Amino acid sequence: MAKQGLSRIELLQGTLDLIVLQTLRWGPRHGYGIAQMIRASSRDVLQVDTGSLYPALHRLEKSGAIAAEWETSENRQRVRVYRLTAAGRKQLDAERSRWEQLSQAMAGIFAPPAAETET
Repeated sequence: MAKQGLSRIELLQGTLDLIVLQTLRWGPRHGYGIAQMIRASSRDVLQVDTGSLYPALHRLEKSGAIAAEWETSENRQRVRVYRLTAAGRKQLDAERSRWEQLSQAMAGIFAPPAAETET
């Protein structure tokens, strides 16, 4: 039986969730800080807009992968700070494993085919 593939939306959401969870692995951050860290860590290749980031944060919070609290920032504004939970660490490990499988599969596709032997 073949493995069931992911829809494009599931793949995109799953990838964004993985990126957010990985970013929070390095410590709690507010939404803008998460977006900035993703951008900086990817050398400006990945830029997550608020229309994608906040739905992902709400989805991850609802699933229990992250928790959020209101705090006061250095410039005295109320900000929602997100942190990774134990469940989120488990999810991150599972998603990283899947990502590594996908990366290996893509590397295989990009590699030149093995020489076929004639029979």
